[in-house]
Amino acid sequence: MCYSCRALNSCSCAVTNPRMTPENKHLEVVLDTQVESVNLAEEMCLRVAEAAGFDEEMCYRIGMSVREGVINAFHYGNQERPDKKIHLALDITNEKLIIHVMDEGKGFKLGDVPDPLAEENILSTSGRGIFLMRAFMDEFDVVSGKTGGAEIVMSKWLPGAVNAPTNGADGEKGSGKAH
Repeated sequence: MCYSCRALNSCSCAVTNPRMTPENKHLEVVLDTQVESVNLAEEMCLRVAEAAGFDEEMCYRIGMSVREGVINAFHYGNQERPDKKIHLALDITNEKLIIHVMDEGKGFKLGDVPDPLAEENILSTSGRGIFLMRAFMDEFDVVSGKTGGAEIVMSKWLPGAVNAPTNGADGEKGSGKAH
């Protein structure tokens, strides 16, 4: 077990000190399609976010976004099938934390997800996870994954990042694009 990220299998985690160094870091794990993977993914990302210098509120937002992404991969993408896996990758650059959540399902188009704020969808639970991830992260997109499923790509600017947008979000936050 990795004591930095709590990965049960091998990992390439370089989280060893309370504050990340400026070099790029990469962590990638493959999770089983089971409910327990949701908490494991969230905890791993919270530890990395904390080590990267995010405050408690930002860690909460990052953790909730990862939780929603992994729940979507578990339920919608992999349809709770234990023979499929959930792929989680985190990259820390000098400027941001980038999180990838990929399932082994059939994929989907972001434009096909109903707007949870539309009057006809207010009582529906579908689309709320996407809504939260978009609201909590600085950049968000869904692309076709290497496994054929969907890959959620979301990022958060690091505290004090030199090129971070001054208003706390990039100008494309509403567009759904991740960089």
